[in-house]
Amino acid sequence: MSSHRRFIEGLLFTDFYQLTMAQLYFHHGLAERRVQFDYFFRSHPHYGEHSAGYSIFAGLEWLLDWMRETAATSEDVAYLRSLKGAAGNRLFDEGFLDWLSANGTMTGLTIRAVPEGRVVHPNVPLVVVDGPLAMAQLIETPVLNHLNYQTLVATKASRIREAALGAPILEFGMRRAHERGANAGTRAALIGGADFSSNIGVSGLMGVRPKGTHAHSMVQAFLALGGSELDAFRAFADLYPDDCVLLVDTIDTLASGIPNAIRVFEDLRKGGHIPRGIRLDSGDLAYLAIQAAIQLDAAGFEEVSIVLSNNLDELVIWQIVTQIREEAPRYGVDAGRLVRRLAHGVGTALITSTGDSALDGVYKLVAIDEGGRLRPAIKLSESQAKTLNPGDKKVWRIYDRRNKATADLIGLADERPGGDQPIVLCHPTDQPRRRRLAAEDVSEIEALHQEVFVDGCRVGEPPDLETMRARRVADLDRLDPGVKRLMNPHLYHVSLSERLWESKHALVQRLRSEIMSGARE
Repeated sequence: MSSHRRFIEGLLFTDFYQLTMAQLYFHHGLAERRVQFDYFFRSHPHYGEHSAGYSIFAGLEWLLDWMRETAATSEDVAYLRSLKGAAGNRLFDEGFLDWLSANGTMTGLTIRAVPEGRVVHPNVPLVVVDGPLAMAQLIETPVLNHLNYQTLVATKASRIREAALGAPILEFGMRRAHERGANAGTRAALIGGADFSSNIGVSGLMGVRPKGTHAHSMVQAFLALGGSELDAFRAFADLYPDDCVLLVDTIDTLASGIPNAIRVFEDLRKGGHIPRGIRLDSGDLAYLAIQAAIQLDAAGFEEVSIVLSNNLDELVIWQIVTQIREEAPRYGVDAGRLVRRLAHGVGTALITSTGDSALDGVYKLVAIDEGGRLRPAIKLSESQAKTLNPGDKKVWRIYDRRNKATADLIGLADERPGGDQPIVLCHPTDQPRRRRLAAEDVSEIEALHQEVFVDGCRVGEPPDLETMRARRVADLDRLDPGVKRLMNPHLYHVSLSERLWESKHALVQRLRSEIMSGARE
C-alpha cells in the first residue's frame, strides 16, 4: 500500500470531530476514563414497496483487522499539527499530540460482539466497545463505516437467495459499485447468500472460485471482423471447454443464440467435455428460460444451467419464479425442475442495496466509569424509540418450545435469565406491554455476544466463509417464515428485561426532573 493510502486509511480514517472531541477529553482529564459504546441499527432496510424482516450482520472481521493494524503515525501527527482554526491558531496543541503519539493505538480497547453471519434485529447492541474514552470515541466512524455497509449488502444477498429458492447466486456488481467499496460489498454478499462472485481478488481472499461468462463485446468483435456468433462461441469453447457458459442474446436469443450454443455444446460433448450453461441477459427472462429449456432438452442437454441476469433483485427473481411456475406447464415443461436449474447473476441491486442504500446504524455512549463502576449514560430524544438503552448490557436469544427464535432479550450484564423462573419480556417503549414466558415454553437461551478483541489482538481465529455462512443458514432455519417474507414481514420481538426497563425508566425520569428543575430556576 502506498504512503498515501496508509495516511487516509489509518487513524485519520475518521471524521474531524472525533479528533476535536478527543483533544477536549484530554484537556479535561477524561481521555483515559473507561466508557462503553454500543453499536446497533434502528431499523431493518426498507426498500420502498417492500422491506426486510431481519438483517445479516457483516463487516466485523474487517473492522478488527483495521483496529489491529492502526496506530497514530508521525505523518498523522504532523498533519494535525499543521491544522489551524478560523483565527489562525493551531487546532491541536503539543500536549494532546504528544498524548496521541504515545496512546493512539487500540490496545486499551475490548470488544464484545455478535459473530458475523448471524441474523440480527434493530436496537440490539451488536458491538460493545469498552475502554478509554478518547480512543473509543475515535473509532466511531470506522465502526459505522465497516459495519453499516456490509450488513446492508449481506441482508440484501440473503433476501435474494431466499427469493431464488436456493438457486445459485452470482454477484457481479463490481462495475457499478462505489469504488473500492466493491470489495467490502462482495465480501458481504458472499456471507449473506451469494455463492460466487466475479470479483477475483475478494473471491481469492474468501476461498471461493471466481466465476463469470463472457461479454457481448466478444460476439460483436467477431461479427465486426466478418465472423459469426457461432465463430465467437466456438472460440470461447475451444479455450474453456470445461467451463463453457455462453451469453446467447447478442443477436436473437431463440433463433440464433440458443441454436448456436447447442451446436457448440454438441461439439464439446463429442470431445468428452460437459457444457455448463447459457446466460440470458435481456428480454422476458421467465419466458426465455422456458423456451431455452425446451430447446436444450430436445437436444439432450437437460442438465445445462440457465443463468439469468439483467437488473435482478429479490422481487424480480420472485416474479420470474412465479411466472415460470404458472407458464411452464403450458409448454410441457416441469416448472419445479426448471426453477432448480436456474442460476441468477445479480449486479447493481445487490452491491448498492437498491431501494435502501444506507443502514441507520449508530454508535452511542451508554456507560462511563465513576468511582470504579460503570454508570449508565443516556441520550434523551423526542421519540421514545430513539431513547437509548443505557448501561453495561448483554443480549440473549430466546427460543420457544418449537425451537424457533421468539425474541432477543436485552438485559443488564449481571443478569442470568432462565432457570426455573419465567422470563418477562418488556416492550422497549410501551410499559404495559409485557410477555411472560414460562420455563416450559423455552427450549434454549443463547448468549449472543462473544469477546472478540482484547489489548489490540483478535481473540481466537477469524472465522472462515463457510463458518459465517453456516451461522446464517442455521439462524434462518430457526426464524419463523413470516419474519422472512419479502413483503410485509412479521415483526420479530426485541425486548428489555424488567431490570433494564426499570433502570432506563428511572434514569429518564431523573433527567427530565432535573431539566424541569433547571427550567424553573
